[in-house]
Amino acid sequence: MKFETFNFHPAIATGVTAAGYVTPTPIQDQAIPHVLDHRDVMGLAQTGTGKTAAFVLPILNRLMGGRPAYIRALIIAPTRELAEQIHQAIETLGQKTRLKSVAVYGGVGINPQIQKLRRADIVVACPGRLLDHIGRHTADLRKLEVLVLDEADHMFDMGFFPDIRRILRSIPRNRQTLLFSATMPSEIRRLANDVLRNPVTVKIGTTAPADTVHHALYPVAQHLKTALLLKMLENIQTESVLVFTRTKHRAKSLDKKLTRAGYRSASLQGNLSQGKRQAALDGFRNGTFKILVATDIAARGIDVTQISHVINYDIPSTPDAYIHRIGRTGRASCNGEAFTLITGDDKNMVRAINRIIGSEVEQRTLSAFDYNSPAPARGNHPQRSIKPRRNFSGVKKSRAQRPNARTM
Repeated sequence: MKFETFNFHPAIATGVTAAGYVTPTPIQDQAIPHVLDHRDVMGLAQTGTGKTAAFVLPILNRLMGGRPAYIRALIIAPTRELAEQIHQAIETLGQKTRLKSVAVYGGVGINPQIQKLRRADIVVACPGRLLDHIGRHTADLRKLEVLVLDEADHMFDMGFFPDIRRILRSIPRNRQTLLFSATMPSEIRRLANDVLRNPVTVKIGTTAPADTVHHALYPVAQHLKTALLLKMLENIQTESVLVFTRTKHRAKSLDKKLTRAGYRSASLQGNLSQGKRQAALDGFRNGTFKILVATDIAARGIDVTQISHVINYDIPSTPDAYIHRIGRTGRASCNGEAFTLITGDDKNMVRAINRIIGSEVEQRTLSAFDYNSPAPARGNHPQRSIKPRRNFSGVKKSRAQRPNARTM
């Protein structure tokens, strides 16, 4: 099947060609015809399956019939990065149309958004800033035609459902609604029952991670995690590595240690300004940074197809979070690696990961690594050198201190 089968408006078809799209992905193949028919759709698909185009293309096609002076489509996303990614997709696919899109999120000035909202056909928004605009009467959604709730499960994880309910009270009940989620916990099912009318359900590979990803677990004591990560990176021949940590502080700390060890690293976490977050993401995307250390929340919306490795420095707290994390590699039919550092406290989550994978994940050790090194005594700061290498980034690495247990 080719994209020509959908009979998009010529201006939309031009955008499809410009984006290099030839054959629809399964989620696009199954969802686009229903969205074009103005049906409500529940889309269940992992990150990296092409779901953004599955709703952007038919929305653009729908809005080609005239340009009324009001907001016609609203797409709600959980993070600034994802909102910006969707906005950029609209700009690319709709480049030959006269349709205007605006990304609305916090952390940046509100006045430029107000100006753009006056001319916008499509709004891509994070819940908090959108409610701010609704309260200011700078976003009039009373004639909205299409609502998209993207990554609904993550919006629930971030506590956005009360905000979503408030937004729903400001838009017409007679509308088309599309809800996309990688998983279907009970809370998402209840929301779907409330907002969707006689929906079509499109389900693409949501029960397990993608087949293009190979998984491995690396048992290690907590105080040796950073040392093991550095040793692993010495042996990785790759372009981009995404490292997940559980906390913002740990992401920042680990990024500093990787930088001191000679790696081209950046961090992506909630304490950064929007400008710094965007700079880190852009640098990771264009290859300036070879390693990005991120928290779960900050990493949503990362759309970098060449990520070959995802490394869980901290094991995720739920199986669903594991699926989301490793969905950042093995995208667009490319192969990827998902490595997870595990401690003795992670046994329950390891069993849960084995269940969603459908088999027992391989456990590995590194022959050249000293797993018996004791934890340093409190207040003791031993120094261990790291030999310069060129394997990973092509840049000779400097000598640096090994981490200690207090800064993990």
